[in-house]
Amino acid sequence: MPELRAAVVLQVALLLSAVPVQYLISRWSGSTAVQRFHATTRLLRIWKEWRGSYLNGTAWTDWTNQQMSRVMSLFGFGQEGETAPESPPIETMMYDNDQGFFGASKTVRSPRPPYVFLRVGEVVLERNRQMVGVVVSWDPELRAPPEWVDRVYSDFEGTKAERTPHYKVLFNGPGPSSLMVAYLPQTQLERITGMRPDIPTLENYFTHFDGERFVMQPWLRELFPEDEEEDA
Repeated sequence: MPELRAAVVLQVALLLSAVPVQYLISRWSGSTAVQRFHATTRLLRIWKEWRGSYLNGTAWTDWTNQQMSRVMSLFGFGQEGETAPESPPIETMMYDNDQGFFGASKTVRSPRPPYVFLRVGEVVLERNRQMVGVVVSWDPELRAPPEWVDRVYSDFEGTKAERTPHYKVLFNGPGPSSLMVAYLPQTQLERITGMRPDIPTLENYFTHFDGERFVMQPWLRELFPEDEEEDA
């Protein structure tokens, strides 16, 4: 059987499409020159619309990025990059907000509840996706907008999550120098040692890495005064 080349396949496809195109033109066009002109104009307009949407690489890229953003938000992740200003409001709030959501509260976390196991500056492993990140804040219980809670948790999970400590964690993003921010329950994180991840913006929160965990900047230590104290 002879090998079919791409050019041959394209030629056959064009020939096969000729009949339906001729039929379409005959249905749209008329017997007069004016009718044929209007029919041709309509075909050209449809072609431009298809070329600007379905046949446009930029349009497909934008659509893919939108779908990725929706998937990331369903798992409680926000993503920072060149398109950050176009992020939905809730994803923008993941980085900072005035409502105290997602670990952004300026309330001093003291005394430290004994059921909060992780500390600011510790390196953690996200168990589901095996991603390594750094804790930059925590809440003794879930603090997030109701619409975000409904999107991330089921009714049963949401009731349980409300009483679970949650942590704001920084991760490397998918692109160079990109950042992902997550607000995750304690049950989804595991402390790890002996690893220093290179994550953008860590210098805004920490002064250095002491070999076990990152040491907080003075402003962050004021919010979490007991996080650098060793357990008795």
